Amino acid sequence: MQLRTFVSALFAVAGACALLSSSAGAQVPNANAASYTSSGNPETLVLDARQAGRGLMYSHMTIPVKPGAFTFVYPKWIPGEHSPSGPLEDISQMRVTANGSPLHWARGQVDLYAFHVDVPQGVSHIDVDFTVILNAPGAMSTKNLAIVNWNRVLFYQNDTNSKDDFIKASVILPQGWGYGTALPVAEQGANRIDFDTVALNFFIDSPMDIGRYYRHVVLWKGDGTEQVLDAFADAPQDLDFPASIVDAYKNMTPEALALYGSRHWNVYHSLLTLSNAIGFEGIEHHQSSDNRAPANFMTNPKWQLVAGDLLTHEFSHSWNGKYRRPFDLWQPNFQMPEHTELLWVYEGMNQYLGDLLSFRTGIRKPSEYPEYLASIYARMAEETGRATTPLIDLTTGAPYYYSFGGPWGSLRRGAGDFYTEGELVWLDVDTIIRELSHGRKSLDDFLHLYSAPALTGPITKTYTREDIEHLLNEVQPYDWHAFFQRYVYSIAPEPPHGDFARAGFRLVWNDKPNEFIEAGSAMRHYDDESYGIGLMITDKGVIANVREGSAAWNAELGPQMTVLAVDGQRYSSDVLHYAIRQAQHAKAPISFVIEQNGWVSTYRVNYHGGLRYPHLERIPGTQNMLAKIMAPHRAR
Repeated sequence: MQLRTFVSALFAVAGACALLSSSAGAQVPNANAASYTSSGNPETLVLDARQAGRGLMYSHMTIPVKPGAFTFVYPKWIPGEHSPSGPLEDISQMRVTANGSPLHWARGQVDLYAFHVDVPQGVSHIDVDFTVILNAPGAMSTKNLAIVNWNRVLFYQNDTNSKDDFIKASVILPQGWGYGTALPVAEQGANRIDFDTVALNFFIDSPMDIGRYYRHVVLWKGDGTEQVLDAFADAPQDLDFPASIVDAYKNMTPEALALYGSRHWNVYHSLLTLSNAIGFEGIEHHQSSDNRAPANFMTNPKWQLVAGDLLTHEFSHSWNGKYRRPFDLWQPNFQMPEHTELLWVYEGMNQYLGDLLSFRTGIRKPSEYPEYLASIYARMAEETGRATTPLIDLTTGAPYYYSFGGPWGSLRRGAGDFYTEGELVWLDVDTIIRELSHGRKSLDDFLHLYSAPALTGPITKTYTREDIEHLLNEVQPYDWHAFFQRYVYSIAPEPPHGDFARAGFRLVWNDKPNEFIEAGSAMRHYDDESYGIGLMITDKGVIANVREGSAAWNAELGPQMTVLAVDGQRYSSDVLHYAIRQAQHAKAPISFVIEQNGWVSTYRVNYHGGLRYPHLERIPGTQNMLAKIMAPHRAR
C-alpha cells in the first residue's frame, strides 16, 4: 500500500460519533456544562509538524467559547496508559488570543491541567497557540520519524463529555514524509492532510505516525474494510521485512476473528515505529495501535521470539479493552480518574490472548509455547513480593505502579506482574473449561459471548466482575468467584499451575538454557541467573536484581553494584557461567569483586547449585492440551 488509502466512506461523521457513545452511563462532572462545540462548530487544530525531526511541533487551536469565565484543559488521564500521564511538560510558549488581541490566562492552582481565561463580550472563539516539545519525557521523535499522540497537542473545554465535543484537525508534514492513522481524511495535499470532523474521544483514540522512511502493508481485506501495517523506520533497511514474517502477520485478523467471533472496528491500522532511540511500547486504540520497537524488530527473528506478541496484544485490545471495558475504567472525559481494579481482565486476560494470537498466527511457533510458559511461570513464582502483595493491589494501584521503576522490583512487585500472572490465571481458566467440558468448550466460547454481537462499529460496552463470572458460568459451571478470589483478590503463595498437569506437562529445572530467557537476555543485554545463584546482571556487570533468599542475597549483593571480576577474572557472562559450573564441584564460595560508589570490596557467594533454568516436559500418556490451544483456529 502506498502513501495512504483511507476507507473514508465507512466514516460518515454523524455515524462515527454515534458509534463512539458508551453504554457506561457515566455522569459528566457538571451536568449543566454544555459543550460549546458541535459537528457544525468544532474545535479546530492545525498541527505544524515540519520540525518534528528535531523534536518540536506547533499547535494552533481555535476553541468555541462564550463570554465570561472559561476553562480549557489539557488531557490528564490517558486511555490505555491507565494513569494521569498527560505530559504537561510537553507544553511551552502558550499564547491565548481573541480576535487578534492577547488574553491573560492562568493555570489552576489545584488542578494544574486546567487553564482559565476571561472571555470578552462579542467573542465566540479563542485561539490557543503553543509549542509541543516531543521528547520530554521519553523520546517521541527522531531525525526521521515521529509519533503523534493527539492528547499531547491539544486542549478542550472543561467539564464536558468527550463524545459530545467535536474537532477538525489538519497536520502539515515535513517534505517527503508519509503518515499512518485510522482517522478519516477529508482532503490531502502535497504535505498537508485535512481530517474529517470527528468526536474528541474518537480523535484522541486515533494516533498518527509520520516519517521519512515508511512502508504500508495491507494485512487483510474483507467486507469492505482492511487491516494495515503502517511501519516507519529510522533507516530504510529496517523496512526490508522477510516475506515469512509478513505472511505470519497476515494471519492476525483471521485468527482474531476466529478467537472472538466478532469485529468492532471498521478499519484497523497497526502503527509501528522501528527505532533504537524510542523506547519499547505498545498502546491500544479501538481502530489502531501505537507500537514502538527496536530498529531490527522485524528483521531479527530473536525479537519476534522475545516480543512477537507486541502487535497481537494491542490488536486484541480492540475487542478486550476498547469494545469491552471495565465499568469504572470508562470515563466521560480525560480529566476524571480511571478506576483500574479490573485490569486483571483488561490487561491480564489480554496478555494471554495476545500471546495466544502470536502463536496461532505463526509469528512464534505453536510448539514453543511450553518453553515460553515455563519462563513466565518461573518469573512469577520467584517474585518474593507475592508473599505480601496480591494481584488486586497491583491493578487497583496501577496508576502508581506504572510510574515507578528502579531496584528491588521483585520485593515490591510492579504493573508488569498483573500482565504476566494474568496470563497464568487465564490459561488456568481455559484449561479448566476444557477439562470439565471434556474438550467441547474453551475460553474461545467465553470470548464469543463476551464480545457479542458479531459486528458493530467502534462502540464501548462495559462489564463488572459479576458479568465476567456469569459469562464463564454460561460456558462452564464452576465456582469462578472463588477461583478469582484465590488468585486475584487474595495473597497467592504460588501462581496458578494446575494447568500444567491438566495440559499434560510438568515443570522441571536443569542447566539447559530456557530458549525465551536466553533470547530475552541477548536482545536486552543482560544475563538472567535469577533461579540459581540469584542474580540478574547487565552485560556491563551492573547488578539489576537480586532474588530474596538466594545465595547472592545471603552474600549481601544488591542492585546497582558493579561486578568487576569473578574468581579473579574480569567479569563477562561467560566468566560468570564458568565460575558457577566450577563451584558445583568445589567447596569454596565464588568470589566477586564489586565496585559501589567508588568503593571496591570482595564478596563471597556460597553457591554450588549450578546453572538452573525452567522448562516444561511432557507427561507420558497424557493429552497435549497446549498444542490444541495454540494451534491455528482461523475462520474457514
